[in-house]
Amino acid sequence: MSENAPKTREELFAFLDGLGIAHKTVDHAPVFTVAESVALRDEIPGGHTKNLFIKDKKDRYFLLTVEENAEVDLKQVHNLIGGSGRVSFGRAEKLMEYLGVIPGAVTAFGAINDTAENVTFVLDAELMREEIVNCHPLSNDATTSIASSDLIRFMEATGHKPLVLKVTS
Repeated sequence: MSENAPKTREELFAFLDGLGIAHKTVDHAPVFTVAESVALRDEIPGGHTKNLFIKDKKDRYFLLTVEENAEVDLKQVHNLIGGSGRVSFGRAEKLMEYLGVIPGAVTAFGAINDTAENVTFVLDAELMREEIVNCHPLSNDATTSIASSDLIRFMEATGHKPLVLKVTS
């Protein structure tokens, strides 16, 4: 496990501020599924995300960030992302160890906690066409909106080179 405790939402915001990345956050009741978050659509414009924390046969981890209603073919996605063999969902322990979040709070912003670069981040090309992308700020009781281009800048600043690929059907 990482020697450092997972970053807080305030530390995430300070990091974004340090990069000059504009962001807006709306607090709300905790949501654990895409279905639970639908009520927030009118209040929060932009592309809303779902995140799939997966691993391949060689225990390489990936985070797929896609539009909330998009479908991912888990039997074929390894061919698109460079995985070895079919993928399966990563365990909650690895999610906390690598991204510093719990199930239900999975987010692309978890890159800030992946200091050892254990995870390959994959941003769906369809999602990245949105001007604004919405992600949880390391917890599922808020939604943070940033420009899609700034999401890439954020990831690069954490030492990750996200793959922007069409992984949805």
